[in-house]
Amino acid sequence: MNATNEQRPPNLDEMDEKEAHRLLTELFSNLSPEEEYALRHEDYAMEMPQSGERIKGRENMRQFQEAYPNPPNIQLRRVVVREGLWVVEGVNDYGGGQVSTVLVIFELRDGKIWRDTRYYAQPFDAPAWRAQWVERM
Repeated sequence: MNATNEQRPPNLDEMDEKEAHRLLTELFSNLSPEEEYALRHEDYAMEMPQSGERIKGRENMRQFQEAYPNPPNIQLRRVVVREGLWVVEGVNDYGGGQVSTVLVIFELRDGKIWRDTRYYAQPFDAPAWRAQWVERM
């Protein structure tokens, strides 16, 4: 592979679940605004419905990431890949006991992330009444 091909971002539409999982594991361990920028469509938008926020444009997202005061440690649990869609489950640990389960929906266009919707959930204690039907994870 020549240097030009090595610098070209992968076509996300062509990845299977194993490849997507490997790519995201690498990205989440590095959290590089530059590497992630290359994977975003020019019409990129990220939404966080719980806070009612939207970041439009991959340049705005890069600046947001660069300014982020305390990036989380992210543990990837699962990636599901379907045509034009990745669903990602993980755990974000911001330190100091602030841990959230995160579900990310990546909508793909032209081999890049076009829409990025993130849902965050805080852990909670399960009620005792349902213990007979559930298994602890």
